[in-house]
Amino acid sequence: MRRRAKAPAAPLAQRDGIDPVRLRLPEDPGGGWANVREHLLDRYAAAVGAGRVEAMLREGRFVGVDGPVDGDEPYTVGRYLWFHRDFPVEEPVPFPIGVVYRDERIVVADKPHFLATMPRGRHVTETALARLRRELGLPSLQPAHRLDRLTAGLVLCVVRPEDRGAYQTLFRDRLVRKEYEAVAPYDPAVELPVTVRSRIEKERGVMAAREVPGEPNSESRIALVERRGGLGRYRLVPETGRTHQLRVHMNALGLPILHDPIYPVVHEDGSEDFGRPLQLLARTLEFTDPFTGAPRSFGSRLALSGLG
Repeated sequence: MRRRAKAPAAPLAQRDGIDPVRLRLPEDPGGGWANVREHLLDRYAAAVGAGRVEAMLREGRFVGVDGPVDGDEPYTVGRYLWFHRDFPVEEPVPFPIGVVYRDERIVVADKPHFLATMPRGRHVTETALARLRRELGLPSLQPAHRLDRLTAGLVLCVVRPEDRGAYQTLFRDRLVRKEYEAVAPYDPAVELPVTVRSRIEKERGVMAAREVPGEPNSESRIALVERRGGLGRYRLVPETGRTHQLRVHMNALGLPILHDPIYPVVHEDGSEDFGRPLQLLARTLEFTDPFTGAPRSFGSRLALSGLG
């Protein structure tokens, strides 16, 4: 089978820490696109409007390897184009992102609550990745894993694209020890420590994950560290990485994490209360470095506010 040639380097620089979109013009067996404009309208007009596509063409926003593209240029299968999307208006997350460690291969960041790890949906420039690229001057930086937007704490990022696979493999193969801290109600009737195993499923477009009957696909170890009145500080060690796993398991124990907007009740008003962050923190990351073989151990410098 014939291998596709490697795509050329993007002729557009990053914008606010975000890479341009790369588009390869696909096969056109029916001959429906006489020129570039017709394809771009078919592809994007339903999402952003024909007028916006036309305006982007007039403004030279679609770029090929030789510069801005004229919409009347003939359609050429396999041609690469690049452009920057219009970024959504985002409410700034009013917390800094810290750097716990940095060398020539990795950056370990302390992500604040409410900041998405990487661009997705309505969160684009207000993400940990975009901020770190801008603040550290590292345009090739990529996260090796994701941390939920509402959870604070440690995120491992890779400086060079060629190194990313090795660090991602550590997370895929469960070779990274992760420890979390949470503040939640204290209930003397809940026997701790405990290992929770269940089957968790998350439907696309549905905010809450749920436990369902079947073979377990998730496992968390949960222990009480400290009690103050009706609240407790808990140590959570996930052995697997299902979406919202720790939040689901704490809720299943009758100990929903403080200020959780989804468990046990979904709040869908879309508003953010920066004064009431989810009391969940990715406290520790430990692994053996895939390049040096040295043990690595990092601890978050952030603190949860739920116990005062």
